[in-house]
Amino acid sequence: MGSRYLASEDEQLVLCPQGDLWVDVEAFEQAATTARRSQDPAAHRAALDLYAGELLPTDRYEQWTEDKRGELRRLYLDLLVELATVYEERGDLGRAGEALRMVVAEEPTLEEAHMGLMRLYTLLGREAEAFSQYRLLRDVLSKQLGMEPSSATRSLHEDIAVGRFPTSSSQHAVSSQEDTLGATKHNLPAPRSSFVGREQELIEIKRTLAMTRLLTLTGVGGSGKTRFALEVARDLVGTYPDGVWVVELAPLSEGELVAKTVAEALEVPERPQVPLLDTLSDVLQEKELLLVLDNCEHLLKATARLVDVLLDSCPRLRILPTSRAALEVEGEVRWSVPPLSKPERQSTSSSEELEGYESVRLLIERARGRDPYFSLNPQNARAVGEICKRLEGIPLAIELAAARVGTLSVEQISERLEGSLDLLTRRGRTAAPRQRTLRGTLDWSYDLLSEPERVLFRRLSVFAGGWTLATSEAVAPGERVEESEVLDLLFGLVENSLVVVKGSDEDGMRYRLLEPLRQYALGKLEDSGEAEDTRRAHAQYFLALAEEAEPELLGPHEAQWYKRLEEEHDNIRAALSCSLEGAHPELGLRLAGAIW
Repeated sequence: MGSRYLASEDEQLVLCPQGDLWVDVEAFEQAATTARRSQDPAAHRAALDLYAGELLPTDRYEQWTEDKRGELRRLYLDLLVELATVYEERGDLGRAGEALRMVVAEEPTLEEAHMGLMRLYTLLGREAEAFSQYRLLRDVLSKQLGMEPSSATRSLHEDIAVGRFPTSSSQHAVSSQEDTLGATKHNLPAPRSSFVGREQELIEIKRTLAMTRLLTLTGVGGSGKTRFALEVARDLVGTYPDGVWVVELAPLSEGELVAKTVAEALEVPERPQVPLLDTLSDVLQEKELLLVLDNCEHLLKATARLVDVLLDSCPRLRILPTSRAALEVEGEVRWSVPPLSKPERQSTSSSEELEGYESVRLLIERARGRDPYFSLNPQNARAVGEICKRLEGIPLAIELAAARVGTLSVEQISERLEGSLDLLTRRGRTAAPRQRTLRGTLDWSYDLLSEPERVLFRRLSVFAGGWTLATSEAVAPGERVEESEVLDLLFGLVENSLVVVKGSDEDGMRYRLLEPLRQYALGKLEDSGEAEDTRRAHAQYFLALAEEAEPELLGPHEAQWYKRLEEEHDNIRAALSCSLEGAHPELGLRLAGAIW
């Protein structure tokens, strides 16, 4: 296997001799070339995002890296200066200034950037800041290099001082001329609301996409895959000479329509007697573009075939699908879109601390769309934090909860979320039915499962705080699901973004359902008539665990057993409550005695 990745050729070691090898340095340099060719701000920003910092920073004494390290850093600074110039030419002086301030922060002695800031401040009528920038440059050059500003900089300073330099005018008003690209460059919908959070993930996605040709965004329904993909695509418009194109697959019901829908989005006409997929391959063969395939999960086989053919025949094409399950195509890189950051369960954060969480910021911003006077304050901070915790940072769920602000207080919303998804609805007339309620979104995912996967999914809802594979194999089997099938079915639920892998412990990986999904699955369990049998199996398993642990809690292995019981604390508590309140109180009494 090692020969696939490392081989000896002409007395040199060669990486990946049988295939393409992508490295971040090469991706950055290629993106920089594209940006300079296009003179587009988005292309410059995309290239700048690919600069991950100094080359091999932990090997500073490796001589061979010195020249390349300096070359890459200079390229990064040059791109920032060029970006400022492009913004200035488009009249966006504010963004031009932001770019130059980044340059000065990175390299304080770069006189070109200081001059640019002096000029921009003057154009904006902020001469005092221009003079301050000159003094800063003079001090930096004196202290670090023992030099004075150049004659050109001194002349600029003098022109500003005597009023010979033009000040602000209507033609230099800060305008958002950026991204006014021709319709032939993209078909992205204009955003109707702000994008909140995930700043670092955006950068990482763009870096990854620069080094792979197929990057699939996966995640649970409502996690914001589509919005995330569109935000990435907007940032990359201008990077691809032949544009960025979005194809929405959710409305389709037949796999045969996938290629046709892609062709319509790209305005590729069909040819008589020629398969459409062959026509697409031929037309796109020399194109350099990004294709976003949104909502592929219900047409995985057809989408995978299309992607496989296009990637083989179109070497400059990149594809960004969104799906609740991966396409399973060779070369695919999967990126799981996580929920937004949320307060911890036992958090007692102040309102200021809560605003550091992405889910809280989203809730506040969307709530203000319903009530312009809404704000986070010490009185409602606890309820806001509880909403975001209970909804596990799922963007759709948070937006649906925020839609109730104005009708209900956040305290009422928090109370009514307990054990119910019915509150999470909205009355949008144009939203797709699966996006009007969280239940509708989860119905879409549930309906795509096989029948055995549905059975396991709803039975797993009896677990609280997660479970191990061994636990699920003990509790979930029964009619329609054999113990030997649990592993494969559980794998399928993970692949479909319905079960989250928490990490591993001494007993292996642990799994859990996000709370809104657990509530949904629990409702399905109740409807199926399997709830009592599944809860009894759950209680019996944890009773056996507790009775096994009881004699060990005062022996040489007590620390190990305390840790295990602590890890299963939520499950033991759930088993105790269900037993005492249900039809099997004797199980609850034995469990209480064992853990006494």
